[in-house]
Amino acid sequence: MSETAAQSETWTVKSLLDWTTKFFRGKGSESPRLDAEILLARALGKSRVELYVCFEDVPDETVRAKFRELVQRRGRGEPIAYLVGKKEFYSIEFDVDSRALIPRPETETLALETIEFFRKREETTRRVCEVGVGSGCVSIAIAKNVPNVEIVALDISRDALSLARSNATKQGVESSIRFVESDLFGALDKTSESPFDAIVSNPPYVSESEYEALAPTVRNFEPKTALVGGPTGAELPIRLVRQAPEFLRSGGLLALELSPTTIDAVVAAMKENDVWERVDALPDFARIMRYVVATRK
Repeated sequence: MSETAAQSETWTVKSLLDWTTKFFRGKGSESPRLDAEILLARALGKSRVELYVCFEDVPDETVRAKFRELVQRRGRGEPIAYLVGKKEFYSIEFDVDSRALIPRPETETLALETIEFFRKREETTRRVCEVGVGSGCVSIAIAKNVPNVEIVALDISRDALSLARSNATKQGVESSIRFVESDLFGALDKTSESPFDAIVSNPPYVSESEYEALAPTVRNFEPKTALVGGPTGAELPIRLVRQAPEFLRSGGLLALELSPTTIDAVVAAMKENDVWERVDALPDFARIMRYVVATRK
C-alpha cells in the first residue's frame, strides 16, 4: 500500500483488505485475510463484522496512515495481539503487550483444571498460587470462576506484574489476588505462609536450542525470560516441582503446562520425591503431551 499506489487508486475498505491480504500472504502469514481484517478494524475503530457492511467506504487519510503503520509492523513480524493490545482468554478480554507472553488457548487448561478442582471438592480454604503470572490471564480466570478464592501471583518480572495487576483491576478481581515479585517461591516465607490448596504454573520451558528455532514473530517480540527454562528447558520447571511440596497442603493440586520435550524429565524429577499421590501427564487438543497434574500426599 505505497503512497504512489494510493495516489492513483481510491482505497475502499475492500481494496485495502485485498491488497493487505496479498501482502501478508507474501510475508508468510498463516492467516493473511484475518490479519488484514483485524488490523483494519482496529484502525477504523470497528469490529471485524462491521467491515462487511462498509466494503465500499473510503477511509480518510488519518485512518489509512494508522492502518499503514500497523501493516508495516505486522510485516516485520510483530504479533497481532501486541498490535491491537488485546487477547481473549477463557472468554475474558485481556490487555497484552511485550511485558508478558501472549495468552495461548492451550494455557486455558491450567485455569480449567484448577476451577474444576474446587468445583468437585468442598474445600474449607481456597488458596491458589500461580508461579509466573505473566499477563494475569490464568489467575484472573480462576478468580472470576472460583468464589471466595485467595490467589498469590508470583513473577520474577516487575513489568509482567504491572500488566497483570492492571488486568486484575480492569476485571474487578484485584482484591482476590496478591501480586509478589519472586523467583519461583523465593519471596514467600514458608513459616508464615499458609499452605496452598492449588499451585498452577506455565513456567519457562523452552530450551536454548529450541528458542533459536522459534518463529521470529515469537523470538523477536515476546520476552525471552518467560520462554527459556534453561539449556535443556527442564531446569526451571524441575526447580519448581522440587520446591512446590513445601507450599502445598496434603490433597492439594499441582497443575503445570510444559513442553513435550521436557515433560518426561519433569515427571521423572517429581517421582524422585515420594510426596505425590499421583502424577499424570496429559495431552492437549492436538494430542501433544503438554500438562502435568499431580496431587500431594
